[in-house]
Amino acid sequence: MKLLSLDGQEAGIPAEAIQAFRLAFKGQVVLPDDPAYDGLRKIWNAMIDRRPGVILRCLGTTDVITAVKFVAAHGLLSSVRSGGHNIAGLAVCEGGVMIDLSLMRGVFVDTERRVAHAQAGCTLGDVDRETQLHGLATVMGFVSDTGIAGLTVGGGFGYLTRRYGWTCDNVVAMNVVSAEGKLLRASADENPELFWALRGGGGNFGIVTSFDYRLYAVGPTILGGALAWRGEDARRILAAYREISARAPRDLTCVAILRKAPPAPWLPKEVHGQPIVALFLTHCGAEADDSLINELRAVMPPIADTVTRRPYAQMQSLLDATQPRGRRYYWKSHYLARIDDGLIDVLATRLKDIPSPHSGIILFQIGGALNELPPAHSPAGNRDATYVLNISSSWERAEDDTVNRDWARECFAAAQTFATGGTYLNFLTEEDGGARIADAYGPENLRRLAGLKRKLDPANLFRHTKAVI
Repeated sequence: MKLLSLDGQEAGIPAEAIQAFRLAFKGQVVLPDDPAYDGLRKIWNAMIDRRPGVILRCLGTTDVITAVKFVAAHGLLSSVRSGGHNIAGLAVCEGGVMIDLSLMRGVFVDTERRVAHAQAGCTLGDVDRETQLHGLATVMGFVSDTGIAGLTVGGGFGYLTRRYGWTCDNVVAMNVVSAEGKLLRASADENPELFWALRGGGGNFGIVTSFDYRLYAVGPTILGGALAWRGEDARRILAAYREISARAPRDLTCVAILRKAPPAPWLPKEVHGQPIVALFLTHCGAEADDSLINELRAVMPPIADTVTRRPYAQMQSLLDATQPRGRRYYWKSHYLARIDDGLIDVLATRLKDIPSPHSGIILFQIGGALNELPPAHSPAGNRDATYVLNISSSWERAEDDTVNRDWARECFAAAQTFATGGTYLNFLTEEDGGARIADAYGPENLRRLAGLKRKLDPANLFRHTKAVI
């Protein structure tokens, strides 16, 4: 077993230590010569092509503790994979140990307490399926294949954010394996500083093996779907989107997407491949009021309209087809306090020169509950934001890397003057270093995180992350 140490050198691990580890670890030990290795090392973003020295597929928390103790005892480079959906690809390290939690996908719903206990290998779809059996939900993202662990420790937002805040605002407790290989409980009452740090501070402080989420009455059916117009009408539609979303009740969330029309059956064939602007709308209230949606329809007749009563879990997966595993992805993002006229001009202009049929510009509406808490409530911070702008570049061939990344960077730069200066941690790519990470947390939160990191993980064992030091 050839593995790299934290300093990048090949680690010499005694044979008896490897044998003792294999006896203690009950999950799967996957080496590079294993037929399953290539499939397991690959993650959602095909831009990431690293080869870990070993993949440890944990069956439960005891396996995670065993893996962490082994890594710590021998000073090994390691990474943690949960859903493997993160844009930066930090789930995979080159030559080190990948601690893989993807087999840990149990969900238990406590209907009396309205709490979901979910293991860290779960996807959003796993949690939604189990909670919706009881007409309950928590704040999750927009793509059902996303892992809950990375989403949550990086902040997290979705269709329920306007009503209930960041995903991390709705965590009531976590089980965490520390750098010392100890199992800790993190909540408002137990290890409260660690609990604070893990709600948006990334994977710097330990490996979360399970989350307890607060649940709310949602569904099982809601009002949701999409309206679409031709790209030439983008300025007019975005202006209407700005005005109507600003006065929408918190049960109604509007997501605007500018892209080339995919060959989807809900879109007319004559617009396939042509620029469009689409609004994905979800009203999760007990009594769905479609009056504002009708105002959007009245701006000008949409070329497609799929807004109807549908299962909430189905709404949660409507965008899945836009982000399949195995494409090449590169994102840039801003937080916005509002949508200025100048930004509308930038987005409408950039829509015309999107180089890939899979790329898009997305405006996520998030304003509401999260704005009512102070910046220090959690490291996710950025509680002055009401929208997230995501320049989502996606393509298939490596030879197209330069043109697609350049388009995203140029769009990001053109929009920067309209941004708050903050950014969403989970949308940062590997090239986004210290300054951009500081923008995600804010200076005071960053100092607090760095101090806790030095205390809890002085050897920086959990370094294959969006680092705070």
